[in-house]
Amino acid sequence: MNAADLDGITGWAIGLMEGFGAPGAGLAIALENLFPPLPSEVILPLAGFTASRGDMSLVAALCWTTLGSVIGALALYWVGALLGRERTVAIAARLPLVKVADIEKAEAWFGRHGAKTVFLGRMIPLFRSLISVPAGVERMPMGTFLALTLSGSLIWNTIFVMAGYLLGESWPLVEQYVGILSKVVVVAVVVAVAGFVAVRLRERHGAGRHAR
Repeated sequence: MNAADLDGITGWAIGLMEGFGAPGAGLAIALENLFPPLPSEVILPLAGFTASRGDMSLVAALCWTTLGSVIGALALYWVGALLGRERTVAIAARLPLVKVADIEKAEAWFGRHGAKTVFLGRMIPLFRSLISVPAGVERMPMGTFLALTLSGSLIWNTIFVMAGYLLGESWPLVEQYVGILSKVVVVAVVVAVAGFVAVRLRERHGAGRHAR
């Protein structure tokens, strides 16, 4: 299998691994953190499969993909840190159906559960990348952020790299099953957002009636 045989994300990832070896896998995962539509459930098993063929060592695949995860997370952390609380609140205040009180509640929740959120968020599709931004906004201590990101990413990466390594040519099976999980997460988020919008509209409608 080589990049010339495939197109899309798979061909792109294979091209990076063929050109740079294990560091190429790390680069792909760093970019996956910055651009969540790039699926780690494709890149990580593919890195494991590549290791099973002897094109890179398994240890190198795990180390470089985890390093890539940390680098990508750090970039998004600093986006949140540079954006800061005031800009975040100012942006949120201009959004329809969003109240500053909601942001304050989210901050309080993150203050209580931030460590668990960053750690567990590394193992949830789609949220793996986004969780770094509020961590930066809240200026989570860098040592804590790195430790949680490293440990959570190592667990996630090890599961998927090992799956690709053990499955060999059947590594695309991982993408199929995780794709189902990703869809479940998306549906849950859509339902939560829809519920949030419905509550806000009801509150505005009720406030309008009382004002008459």
